[in-house]
Amino acid sequence: MEPTLHVALDFMHAKRALQAAKEAVAGGADWLEAGTPLIKSEGMDIVRQLKKTFPDKTIVADLKTMDTGALEVEIAAKAGADVITIMGVTDDATILEAVKAARRYGAKIMIDLMRVEDKPKRAVELEKLGVDYLNMHVSIDEQMIAHTPLEELKAVVKASNLPVAVAGGLNSETVAQAVKAGASIIIVGGAIIKAEDVTQATKTIKKAIREQKVIRTGLYKKYAEADVFDAFRKVSTPNVADAMQKRGVMRGIVPRIKHGTKLVGRALTVKTADGDWAKPVEAIDRARPGDVIVVDVGGGPTGIWGELASNSAIVKGVPGVVIDGAARDIDAIMDLDFALFSRNISPHAGEPKGQGTIGEEIECGGQVVRTGDWIIGDESGVIVVPKELGVEMANRALDVLERENRVREEIKRGSTLSKVFELEKWEQVR
Repeated sequence: MEPTLHVALDFMHAKRALQAAKEAVAGGADWLEAGTPLIKSEGMDIVRQLKKTFPDKTIVADLKTMDTGALEVEIAAKAGADVITIMGVTDDATILEAVKAARRYGAKIMIDLMRVEDKPKRAVELEKLGVDYLNMHVSIDEQMIAHTPLEELKAVVKASNLPVAVAGGLNSETVAQAVKAGASIIIVGGAIIKAEDVTQATKTIKKAIREQKVIRTGLYKKYAEADVFDAFRKVSTPNVADAMQKRGVMRGIVPRIKHGTKLVGRALTVKTADGDWAKPVEAIDRARPGDVIVVDVGGGPTGIWGELASNSAIVKGVPGVVIDGAARDIDAIMDLDFALFSRNISPHAGEPKGQGTIGEEIECGGQVVRTGDWIIGDESGVIVVPKELGVEMANRALDVLERENRVREEIKRGSTLSKVFELEKWEQVR
């Protein structure tokens, strides 16, 4: 039999979830899931609405139950859920009570194996407890650090006779791998619900499942360390700032760039005194191609960088410089298409005295910067991402971009931003 396509509706708002569900069903979705965020936001009424709107579809309530198994299953089943999820790390008593209640109300139990240490062993135990499905699941937050569910999927399939679902950042390039590894239920969230055209995205995923082929996609991927540069090139500084929850933004550092210029690279740090341009220029010789020179001048008003330094940087393969201080020759630098960000502009340059350091921790725009940290700059400003968070923040920024693409599409269809997010309903209670 062809594997089941299970679409996870991980929205905050019922209206948006129902619209995406309609488009997904039009594209061939088999199961519809009221995701955990959606249920927590809208309550069990969203399960009722899904069942009423799609009576012929299997409706999944992703409760992730850890306690009161019987009661929570009863609540979900009476609301119209056909499948209810329970966490595999909970105790056997809770699972047994959930199984009994599911049988009483005509529902089925899917066990989420997230955080289970020995998944094959637990799969055998769960089968004996009478559950109906297993879910090899990598959480959204783990996906952001490039973890995937496919590594352990084969072992779980081999250990149990139960149908195994798989979830965790799947897209049209990876669903075929999941099928070949033995999954019989393919759970897809973002690659469908964040698409501008949900119906077409669903059709594409269905085709990839049916034909067990890789269909290339430009979005909905998770990037590893080697691909962080490419990921940051796809997003804006506002995307990164949202992903960082507003951290890392350099204050008072202004773009001096042409429209469309983008700066991405690893920081090479410089500390110098106002007007002393020796260390910033010496840093060009130490930089590797692709490095971004970041200079702490303490906000000084005297220029420490100009057109000649920019020319030198271009020859060395340095794409840009960020200065908490002053630069000059701005018109010539813009003509060079070199990415300059600075606090101040001044026609006056100082003298090369050689004070300061290269490569040590500095402060720029109110943010701590270390050599090796990621620097992302564009016309909205410049932001620093600690090197150890590069993979996670690149993936989170892409998630922001992808979600905004869907919102933009909903606005084009006649909604407004406040209506999409139901702002009056969701303003913070004081």
